[in-house]
Parts: sequence; structure tokens; C-alpha cells
Amino acid sequence: MSPPQRLGFAVNDSTPVIPTAPTPPPGAPNVVVVVLDDTGFAQLGCFGSDTATPNFDRLASGGLRYNRFHVTAMCSPTRAAFFTGRNHHAVGMGFLADIPLGYPGYTARRPPSAAPLPRILRDAGYSTMAVGKWHLTPRFERSAAGPFGHWPLGWGFERYYGFLQGDANHWAPNLVSDNHYVDPPGRPEDGYHLSEDLADTAIRFVLDQRHAAPGKPFFLYFALGAMHSPHHVAPEWVEPYRGKFDQGWDAWREEAFARQQASGVVPAGTALTPRPPWVESWDSLGTDERRMHARQQEVFAGFLTHTDAQVGRVISALDQLGELENTLLLVFSDNGASAEGGRYGSVNEHRFTARIPESVEDNIAAIDDWGGPRTYNHYSWAWAWAGNTPFRLWKRYTWLGGVRTPLVVHWPREISSRGAIRTQFVHAVDLMPTVLDAVGIEAPVTVDGVTQQRIDGASMRSTFDRDDAPDPRDTQYFELLGSRSIFHAGWKATTDHISSGVLDEEELAIGSRDFDLDHWALFDLDHDFSESNDVSDDHPETTRKLVDLWMAEAGRNQVLPVDDSLVQRLGAFIPATWPAGTDRTFYPGGGPVSDESIPMLFGSFHITATVDAVGSHPSGILCALGDLHGGFALFVDHGHLVFTFSRAGDHLEVVGDRPVPAGPITLGVSFEPAERRSSVPPPRRNAFTLFHDRTPVGSIEFSGAIPVAIQHGGAGLRLGSDAGLPVSDRYAPPFAWNGTLHRVRIDTRGAPPVDHAEEVRAALHGD
Repeated sequence: MSPPQRLGFAVNDSTPVIPTAPTPPPGAPNVVVVVLDDTGFAQLGCFGSDTATPNFDRLASGGLRYNRFHVTAMCSPTRAAFFTGRNHHAVGMGFLADIPLGYPGYTARRPPSAAPLPRILRDAGYSTMAVGKWHLTPRFERSAAGPFGHWPLGWGFERYYGFLQGDANHWAPNLVSDNHYVDPPGRPEDGYHLSEDLADTAIRFVLDQRHAAPGKPFFLYFALGAMHSPHHVAPEWVEPYRGKFDQGWDAWREEAFARQQASGVVPAGTALTPRPPWVESWDSLGTDERRMHARQQEVFAGFLTHTDAQVGRVISALDQLGELENTLLLVFSDNGASAEGGRYGSVNEHRFTARIPESVEDNIAAIDDWGGPRTYNHYSWAWAWAGNTPFRLWKRYTWLGGVRTPLVVHWPREISSRGAIRTQFVHAVDLMPTVLDAVGIEAPVTVDGVTQQRIDGASMRSTFDRDDAPDPRDTQYFELLGSRSIFHAGWKATTDHISSGVLDEEELAIGSRDFDLDHWALFDLDHDFSESNDVSDDHPETTRKLVDLWMAEAGRNQVLPVDDSLVQRLGAFIPATWPAGTDRTFYPGGGPVSDESIPMLFGSFHITATVDAVGSHPSGILCALGDLHGGFALFVDHGHLVFTFSRAGDHLEVVGDRPVPAGPITLGVSFEPAERRSSVPPPRRNAFTLFHDRTPVGSIEFSGAIPVAIQHGGAGLRLGSDAGLPVSDRYAPPFAWNGTLHRVRIDTRGAPPVDHAEEVRAALHGD
């Protein structure tokens, strides 16, 4: 115990007391967590794929593979479960952070009673750094005004670089550094790619930390945007896969299954579940369709190999620093492979939100650009099904195809069974307790004076040493969009409920769409690895017991009320504390304005820019939001006012019929839906109209709605210049306005109420 401090008049009469910072236990390891997105059980080489993933495979051969690791079937919920060690509904993340609701399990707001892993490690003396995808910040809290409590730094990270939303354009992403938005450090034409940027930053964060505090352990959370769509990658990574998937998904799946059994990652005697009847067989496709689908998978494979290479760079940096030996490294995917590309795949997955149907013809037309900056691409649901071999279905469903994903654990100092496979039933909630166990830190009882709620997970540390170690727990419920299942003591009961949100599934998928009619299938997972043989008729008592247990767990974890689309619950949508309203004026000089801070445009709008135009050649951006995949730009090109609206790549453009005069002027555009246009008889088409002051100077009519949400790669509304990818081929960013821009006004007064159902659809396709 230090002697009591004494402060006299002079130093000689005083006793100093030196404060000490918390330090982890001696020898505590670094912790590195690599989170992949939308990566199915069979898509890594070490889990049966023929796609080249040498760095993931090297980690697996030097560590452990878990073939019964489970997640929540969707992004935000799995990440919340991982960070807190609690079930996702128990911490308010029953669905996506984009759709916060006034029900306890769906607020998208982690309660103070669930302190997350980075906060606990930071308080114990770790450096904490996060790089990549976040997707845990509630809707209306992602603007430059915050609040920042649910941003990464608010969760206990000391440094952050990445993107807050569910997906990102890998060529021109919407980036955040710590608590502010930044532009990417390069452009597509310069060779910029998000995954490479994230790897560069992760390496720099670690180097900076080691130089500044040698010996201090660190926690690095490295969450890539890959393998979520868009599957963006340079052609040189795709070229080695040309022709590699011409055999199609049925044959590829059988080949992957054989590799899984040969490696032992799938036990002998496992049944390969059948193809869903609504997913077409490869043999039934025509030549063009086969070429289209094969190309989609070639690009996905190139994207995955490129992703593996970036993870490999981070691992190599750790090795060169001498840190890899005592680094606990976890690699997992947040859910199974994604089927949100639907039946045909999509050249621009935002087409769904814009109500533009997919077609073979459109996809074929873009086949040479697939994966490049002019696409926002997603493969078809059949490749997602194959990527989850040997299981049923995919992301968003609590069948094993949605909730069982790869897990690799690598820790050379502590794991001696190199290359072994572990078969214990584990879940994302078990990872946080495992990390704390490994580093020797107790979970706190209180944080900031708040008593902490129970931790649902349990440490699986004993499995590092013993292949016969017991499962950490014997019960785990699952729920996502009405799809429900539960595991208990080797049994798993699963409903056949079909959720809404993906158009092709709504039309074609076979299953129950009525909770009262749902069938609970029962599976003996100890003897049925792939969840293939429904034995509910043979064990009705066990089935009833598990259904009752699911209800008990649902009540305990804030799962109720359950809904399969969330639309019926949107009366409980948590609105913005400081709403954007319907009439806003923006001024140049600040950063981009978050799209959550501007009025919604889909009903009707007037956008006006008050400017001083110079000389005979005014030009440049007045305001722009988004890019060519979805967004709008009001600008002057070759002296003429132009408005371009990209409806998920379908470009609507109107050009003024006369030059913009020099001097002060208000330049603007209006959108009037057909039902609001005044004429007799009423017109049947919508219209964009350009104005010089109050004088119309050009108009176009068009059919079809504009989307409720503009899903885009830019960091918000830009004034006086643009960045990233352009909205129109008429200009190249930054294309700065060469006059004076005083202000931009967006007026949507008189627009109809927002259709929140469309917002849910947009969120599903942006997760």
C-alpha cells in the first residue's frame, strides 16, 4: 500500500503518489477477430471450397476448425451477440440497426447493462482498434451530429476506420475515421479498393500501437465488407476462374460435399440436403443463362481470393512483428451465404428497392463489367445455396444454411492440436466469454455504476486442448424475421416459415407464411449433421418440448412480438430525435450531409440552388447525392443546367433548353408524380422539370416510382462538388462549381407519408 499523500509548501515537504494505469495479466495475448460477411459454410477452402483461400487455409492448418459454430442469420444481430456475449434480442438487436423499433428486443440500441468486449478490454489495459464494417449504429444516429454512443468509439474502441452501414461500394465507399466522415484516399481509376485500404489501415494501426506502447496487448477487430455484395474486384483476380464453374451449382455442390467429407469437416454418413424445388437445376438452363450464372460465381471467387490476400497481409504483418505466436485469432462469418440476388442475380442489387425487376438480358449486357465500378452486383440464390453445402437455405433463415458458418481459431502459443476439427456446438455468444477467459479478465459485475445483465454465452476455451470437451451450453434459440428454431441437448427444431423482403422468395419459395400453420421439423443433430431428416412424427413429445422451450427462451430474451416482415410493427418505428423535416436549406463549407439529415425525396420535391454564375461558361456540381448506382446530381454542363437521377442504374436525365445566364440566379428541379400534376385529363406519367428562377427550361416524363431510399456509395449530400463515382457520365468528380454557391434548398412539403414497408425492403438489401 502506498503511503498517504502529503502536500507541503515545498517539494521537500511533500510525498508524491504516482497513479497507475490498469494492465492486463502478464502474458495476456493480443486478440484479432476477422469477421467475414455473407460467407457460407462451404466457401472457404478449408471448409470444402475449390476457391483459393491459402491464408484462411493456413490459419486452419495451424489452428482449429469448428464445424458446429452458429450465428444469428443476419449481420447486425450476430455482431451484437459477439461483442456482448448476450443473445441478440437481449441487447436490442433482434433485426438490423437500420430499423429501430419501440420493442425491447428491436431498439437497435445496446443497453448500458451489456458492456461490450472492446470496453471491457480497454478498461483492463488493452489497446482497442476496429477496422471495417460496423452496422451497429441505429438509424438516425449516423449523421455528423451523432450521437456517437453507438459508434465504434462509443463501444470502447480507441481507433476506428471503416463504414457504418450494412454494405459499401468497394470502389468508392462511404468511410468514417473515428467519429467523422472522410473521403477514400484513392479513386477506382487509381486502383483503389476498399479491402486493400482496410488492410493497410489495420496494419498501420498495429504498427502505430507497437511503436508507441511496446508490450501492451491489443484487440484488433477486422471486419471486411467482403463477401457481402457488391462483389467488387479487379479483373486480374477473376481471370484465373474463367470456366471453373461451367459445371454449374448442382455439380459444384456435390464436388464440395465430397471434399468436405474427405477432409473430415463434414462427418461420414452425412446426407446432402436436396435442392429447394423453386431453385432451378443447372441442366434446365439455356446457354446464355449458364454463361451469366457461371460469370457471377467467377467474380465471387475472385473477390474471395482477393479478400483472403488482404487478410494474409495483416497476418504477415503480425508475424513480422513477432506478435502472431501470442495472438488469439478468430475468423468467422456473420451469417450464411446471401440469396438476396434472387433467381437471376443482379447487376445492381438496389434495383429491387427501385422496383426494377431483374432480367437475364440486363445481366448479360453487363457481363463484361461484372464486379467493376459500373456494377453493384450480386450472384443468384442458387450459388448461395451451393455455398452453404451441405445445408438447407441461406442467410435470413434459421435453418443451418443461415446460421452455421465457418469458425477458425488460431493461437500458436496455446493450441497444440494444429489442423484439428472441433465438433462442439458453439455460438457467437460464446466468443466473448472465450476471449475473456483466454486473456484472464473477469467480466465486470457493474460498469459505470450499472449492474450488468447475464452473459448468455460460455467459454469454449476447454475445446482448445480437448476434442472431447463438452459443449459450452446445451440450449440455444434462433429467430430472424419469423424464422425460428432451437437447439437443445443434441436436438434441433426448425420452422418452415418463409419471410418476406426478397421478391423472388415471396413469389416462389415454398413454406408456411402463417405462424399458426408453421410446421416444426425435428432433427437429431448428433446423428444428422446436415439437418436433413425430419423425425418430428417419430418424436412428437420431444418436438413439443422444444417448441415450449423456444417460447420460454423467447420470453426470457425479449424476442416477442414476432413478425415475418416487420411491416406490421412499423407503427413502433423509433423516429429521429431531430428529424430532417420537409424543408431544409444547406450551405457550402461543411462536410457532406448525411442522407438521414435530408428530407426524403420519393413523393415530390423541389431542389433549388441559389448561385452566382460566372461568365459565358458556368459549370460544375450544385448538389449531388449518391452515384451512378443510385442517386441524383443537379449540375451545369457546357453552360446548361442538368438533372440526373439514377434509379438503381436506370438513368433519368433532363437538360436545360437554354444556357444559364451570368449573374445571380436560382437554378432548380422539381419532381411531380403523375397523380399530383395539374392538367385535364390527369397525366399518366411523372415529370422532372428544370427551372431558371421561376422559368421552366426543360422537362422529361417517365413511368414508374422513384425509390424511398437512395442507397449509395457517397458519404451524403455534397454541395458545390462531388466525390467518388459520378451520378452521370457527363462529368468526372470533383467537377467543382466555378461560380459562387450560396445555398441549396430541398423542399418536400406536400409529399405523401413514407411507406415504411419499402424502407424495410431497402434495409434487407443493404445488410
